[in-house]
Amino acid sequence: MSDEQSRITALEEQVAHQAKTIEELSDQVAEQWKVIEQTRQKLDRLTERFLTLEEQSLDAPPITKPPHY
Repeated sequence: MSDEQSRITALEEQVAHQAKTIEELSDQVAEQWKVIEQTRQKLDRLTERFLTLEEQSLDAPPITKPPHY
């Protein structure tokens, strides 16, 4: 095999390896995006729940002095 052919083969192997790495990284980014979206949805639900509870607590009876005063 000539030196030029060896270099071409080495470059093709490197390109194939890089393409596989890029595909794996792309899959990881897609998976992380799903996790981010799930987390965002949970945060939105918790925020809504917290605001609802906060609104309910505003309807509490006023604080008065205890009877022994």
